Amino acid sequence: MTDHTARLDHVVLWVRDPVAAAGFFEEAVGLTPVRLADFAAGEAPFPSVRVNEETILDLMPSAMAERMTMLPGAAEASGHPVNHVCLSLPADDFDALRSRLVEHSVPVTDLSHGSFGARGPAKRSFYFRDPDGNIFEARHYD
Repeated sequence: MTDHTARLDHVVLWVRDPVAAAGFFEEAVGLTPVRLADFAAGEAPFPSVRVNEETILDLMPSAMAERMTMLPGAAEASGHPVNHVCLSLPADDFDALRSRLVEHSVPVTDLSHGSFGARGPAKRSFYFRDPDGNIFEARHYD
């Protein structure tokens, strides 16, 4: 049977140094790099990190922003960060992420309670930035 549920496939983040960004997301956030060796060898235009089996974050070199010509005006909009990306995690993974970020001296906000998201009010959430200034929210519902 074919599943016709819409899913988030990927989000493109503009980064200065894709290798360093991949290291941050692997070490501090706990995400697995994808195509990092291919990028380092010049065989892929950018690496990614895996959020889950269906979703990745592409780590696009900010120097490529001017080449984004897929739609009229796309190059002018490229390189600008989104407001934030939210990662929804189980409670244990949420706590582990917060601990890893603190261990890596990544500033985190205070915990919020009840903020609304795709699955209703979250039990807890907090925000942090990656080294390129992209803002992330982490939350759990259970």
